[in-house]
Amino acid sequence: MELFWSLCKAFLVGGVICAAGQILIDKTKLTPARILTGYVVAGVLLSAVGLYQPLVDFAGAGATVPLSGFGHLLAKGVREAVMTDGILGVLSGGFTACAAGVSAAILSALLVAIFFKPGGKS
Repeated sequence: MELFWSLCKAFLVGGVICAAGQILIDKTKLTPARILTGYVVAGVLLSAVGLYQPLVDFAGAGATVPLSGFGHLLAKGVREAVMTDGILGVLSGGFTACAAGVSAAILSALLVAIFFKPGGKS
């Protein structure tokens, strides 16, 4: 039963985050690229003021998988690197924290590009 409620919380929080993005696409003249960038920046800002970690604790993957979770991960990595390496951590912390996720995305894109041929638009 605990797993069921964890999945429900993740689904609801992730759904609200995605629904907010869809509303921004439908109701504003913002481009999808600006909305996605805004999500990353919002994740950084909410993490900086301490509001995103409680959301992650509550919703798990529902809060870490969307792009706002990527912003949270960057901020968390920078914070930890600054604690250990000093001011140089500002430059390296974000890269260290998200290296595995970015590497997995690049590798996945490479494999898809190798095995599938894109079709032209008709």
